[in-house]
Amino acid sequence: MIYRIGWNKKMKEIREALALYPKKTIDINALQELCSPFVDSYEVFAESVLALENEGILAMIKSRGRSLRKPSIALHYRIHKAKLKKEHHHLIQQYRIQFHPDINLDYYYQHDPKQWYEDLPYLMRIDEYLRTNGFPAEAIPAPERSYEIAGDEKWITEKEGKELLERIHLYEKIQIMPVSEPLQFAINPASIQEQNQLHFIVENKTTFQGILPAIKQSTFATLIYGSGKAIIQSIEQFDQQYPVAATHHFFYFGDLDREGIAIWHSLSKKINVRLALPFYHACMKKQPAKGKEYQKQRIEAEEAFFQSFSEEEQLRIKQLLEDGYYYPQEILKTRELKQIWEETNWYDMI
Repeated sequence: MIYRIGWNKKMKEIREALALYPKKTIDINALQELCSPFVDSYEVFAESVLALENEGILAMIKSRGRSLRKPSIALHYRIHKAKLKKEHHHLIQQYRIQFHPDINLDYYYQHDPKQWYEDLPYLMRIDEYLRTNGFPAEAIPAPERSYEIAGDEKWITEKEGKELLERIHLYEKIQIMPVSEPLQFAINPASIQEQNQLHFIVENKTTFQGILPAIKQSTFATLIYGSGKAIIQSIEQFDQQYPVAATHHFFYFGDLDREGIAIWHSLSKKINVRLALPFYHACMKKQPAKGKEYQKQRIEAEEAFFQSFSEEEQLRIKQLLEDGYYYPQEILKTRELKQIWEETNWYDMI
């Protein structure tokens, strides 16, 4: 065995690369390419491969034979992923001991090692941040906290930093103030003092503008413009923009298509939001529009959405979506929107 400075580090890097290799077997050419960033000669490459043979991580496929070049290595290997997985778990355990105790690494035991190696540099930064600063006492905007931790103001909001922090159960603890578009809404002054308040979210501008003149005649405290997917993030600003002490109940009305259903489902994970069923029922009495065949089906979202409808209605909606039809909000005229909004007893639905 040829030992050189950094040998253990090279072997660790090669094992990591093998753990990420998508196939269970590898030929000599692919193996040499995989090892090329870590070795500087054929001799070191061959010694590394032989070491992995001895460890049982690489097993020669005998029918393919061995190379004639010395040191001789097999022309084709089987990768024992189970051994690499065991080493991977051992590595995570080592970091678990080293890291701040509030960094939860359970996620990485069950998922692709690739995620671990991608996250590790940031996990080390988070560990350093917590050991230096502890948990923050107050919330600050996401870009500011992002820069504190990762040296990159876009890391949390645009580069999957939020997802990483959620994986290790720290997102809530490090006090991040969401940065999103301000929530857009109109207020009904007659309902602002009510203990139980209703809030109506509509997906697009046409419906918002159509209903807005009737807000004072409604039982709703606010009419909120969802702006499509934007509502999923902007709803996080509700408590700050509408700091009224009351019990708040939300209703949602969007396009009856796969995208509108997905928006409602994502929003429902942020707040308890009911479907404004009278509006959907009114849509279903109309002739549907054609042209949303391209929209992606989201089974979990649709199953949750269907639960609010009768079995007969569920079958109708499912067939509608499968055939590429949909109901846009605009299918209801302004007069109909106002009538439904004013005449429905919404408190009976909470």
